[in-house]
Amino acid sequence: MNHYETVFILNPVLSEDQIKETVKKYEDFLVSKGAKMIAKEDWGLKKLAYPIQNKKSGFYHLFEYQVAGEAIEPLELEFRRDERFMRYLTVKLDKHAISWAERRRERNKQKA
Repeated sequence: MNHYETVFILNPVLSEDQIKETVKKYEDFLVSKGAKMIAKEDWGLKKLAYPIQNKKSGFYHLFEYQVAGEAIEPLELEFRRDERFMRYLTVKLDKHAISWAERRRERNKQKA
């Protein structure tokens, strides 16, 4: 099982319910592929550095999870097929990135 982090940007015209439904759908998709969800973060609506699909903002979300490497390709295929996604990036974390992610989660807990 490898440790991964996926950040994705959802279309800003989606309603709050559509965003929650989309995030839940892909979380369930990962779990169905045997993933262990470690963290989910909703970064909210953020301004983009440059327009994507003529949009100047998007809803950012982050998933941190452990799964076998074979599950990443089907996940990214689903992202490409879904019109609600503007961009996504999946990164395999090494031991340094994992420790950094743990520190980030601790900082976020202290802020909340």
